[in-house]
Amino acid sequence: MIKPSSDAINGRIDFVKRNESKGFSLVELLVVLAVLAILTAISVPYFYNYKKLFKPEHQAIQIMDLMQEAAQISINRRREIRFEIDLTRNRAIMIDTNGPGAADDSMMKWIPLAPVDEVRMDVNPTGVTAPNPPNYPNVAYVPDSVGHLEGTTWVIGNSTWQMAFRSSGTVVNTAGLPVSATFYSWPPETPGASTPQVMKQVRAVTIFGGSGAVRFWKYNGTAFEPYQ
Repeated sequence: MIKPSSDAINGRIDFVKRNESKGFSLVELLVVLAVLAILTAISVPYFYNYKKLFKPEHQAIQIMDLMQEAAQISINRRREIRFEIDLTRNRAIMIDTNGPGAADDSMMKWIPLAPVDEVRMDVNPTGVTAPNPPNYPNVAYVPDSVGHLEGTTWVIGNSTWQMAFRSSGTVVNTAGLPVSATFYSWPPETPGASTPQVMKQVRAVTIFGGSGAVRFWKYNGTAFEPYQ
């Protein structure tokens, strides 16, 4: 029987040692996992607060998108589409108003709004001056006296701001008169507070009733400027 040479044996030992040196020990893996856990614990609250601050902007953009969708449907289908911000149910909705009668007005689409302790739209933020120009009046939320269908349920009386897009491109109120207005989306300092948590996170949206044009504004700390 041929015995392996000492060089061959040493070579095998070196190969095994090299392979063993490529891995991590259990202690090293535990240390890495502990560091990752600490970093995660530190970063999650920061990320949450960062995301919370940008919710007013995100919400304003979502509402603008829904407005523009309503305007486009109105033009394409040659029919009137009502738009509402419903504070009672905390949502924005589109309503088709072209049924045989007023009792046939039905909801087409809705989007949820952020909790009011994170984003307020019901009142104007204290210490913030309206975009000027155009200096449109602020939206006013009143009990809904028109109502609409949601499936087979008639919904009425909620605290809403309403307007309707017409196929001509104009925007009118419930009386059929052109309406121009401004609404705000902003983070309260504390739940129910009228002061913004961060002034520069206040956003505003204006709509011009004559053409249906919508404009987005951001507050720079002293005044509103068009959002680029």
